[in-house]
Amino acid sequence: MSAFTSTLPDDLLRSLSEKASKLAMPKNKLIEKALRLYLEHLDKAEYIKSYQQAAADKDLLLLAEEGMENYLKQLGE
Repeated sequence: MSAFTSTLPDDLLRSLSEKASKLAMPKNKLIEKALRLYLEHLDKAEYIKSYQQAAADKDLLLLAEEGMENYLKQLGE
């Protein structure tokens, strides 16, 4: 595992210490868990944005509809 050093605002460090104490969890584990959740949130936001863009793309929708027609024909055979 690699080491990481960072500077954080005092209020954030106080909050981190308080939460870590309440949860009986080391601060580094709390930071790790929070960062993993945040990165997962960013990934989900990216997927949502790409699907929204795809939904607005008329050419892509037309292509998907044609693909569904072919798929339904294959199921019927």
